[in-house]
Amino acid sequence: MTQLHFNLNMDKLKDEIMNSNMNAIYKSTAVLILNEYMEKERDEFLDVPPYARTGSSRDYRNGYYEREYLMSIGKVKLRVPRTRSGEFSPSIFEKYQRCDQAFVLALLEMVVNGVSTRKVRNVVEELCGESVSKSFVSSLTEKLDPIVNKWANRNLANTYYPYIFVDAMYIKVREHRKVVSKAVYIATAISEDNQREVLGLKVDHTESYEAWKSFLKELKGRGLHSPRLMISDAHKGLKKAIQEEFLGTSWQRCTVHFKRNIVDQLPKKGMSEVITGLKRIFKAVTPDDARNFKEEFVTRYEEDPKLNQALKTLEEGFDDAIQYLNEEEKYHTFIRSTNSLERLNEEVRRRERVIRIFPNTQSAFRLIGAVLMDYEGQQKNKKRFIRNKS
Repeated sequence: MTQLHFNLNMDKLKDEIMNSNMNAIYKSTAVLILNEYMEKERDEFLDVPPYARTGSSRDYRNGYYEREYLMSIGKVKLRVPRTRSGEFSPSIFEKYQRCDQAFVLALLEMVVNGVSTRKVRNVVEELCGESVSKSFVSSLTEKLDPIVNKWANRNLANTYYPYIFVDAMYIKVREHRKVVSKAVYIATAISEDNQREVLGLKVDHTESYEAWKSFLKELKGRGLHSPRLMISDAHKGLKKAIQEEFLGTSWQRCTVHFKRNIVDQLPKKGMSEVITGLKRIFKAVTPDDARNFKEEFVTRYEEDPKLNQALKTLEEGFDDAIQYLNEEEKYHTFIRSTNSLERLNEEVRRRERVIRIFPNTQSAFRLIGAVLMDYEGQQKNKKRFIRNKS
């Protein structure tokens, strides 16, 4: 390992201290040390002291070249020694590569956490004393591509997920010089050891049967096994795709969306007692209790013509909305609705609002994928959200 024994240029360092700010002092000190370090490395590589003449030298000194280098304290200009053959390479750049990576990762974390491009540019300028363009920030975020792609295509065959949640949200994307709306499909799950995981995502043109079928096929292609229960809203195309792609899987209609659909068909006034009776149905612990509560509710209000449409909706969607009652009671709160996925969508939306319009589909996939990876990492660091009963 190279040992440093050298004299600093104290006059130059003193001048920097007296006439510059601290950032300039840090930079000038780093430059002096690093330049001297590289000089010593070249001496060791040649195994010949400066100005010495010997026939056994493996190479010859060949002056210097200047190179700008970005460190955590900002950008510095180094005087890099070289040899005639070009075989010598200072280890400085390898050793300080971790510093560069930490700097880039910090900027990427800012982007993932919803910091605007403008603010990121301001931070870079403050740290480095250099103004940067939007393209510079974009080039940094592109470093996420291989990471997100690897995660989004990982194998799912080694874990069984009994409960899977699927939903879609809409974002704005620039495409062919126009701003268009695109659907983001997201699938999450509860594993057998009670961990929440994000299974995957897809950005497509619109929410349709064909798009949902394609998304589910991709999950199956990655090894996803048919779950016991799939939880979603009542999108007809999604329901049809689930029935075709996951034979034997029960479909659970989100009870929150279902109750909201029923309430929307009630008169606006004087319905508090009716709504209380409706909620009672979905507080049942067993399918038989839920059916009994439902029959009582229908018998009580079936003569009221104002409630006909609401009762019809209840009857048509009831069986799909109580599938969760066939599972263990400890899971009921977690699998009767898509609330957990809705909260995740809101987290994505919070960071997406900063961008407002994605420049292209890949940038949308990149950022949303990074947000989902971050969420999944947080979940894995938490204790299992359902404690197994002994």
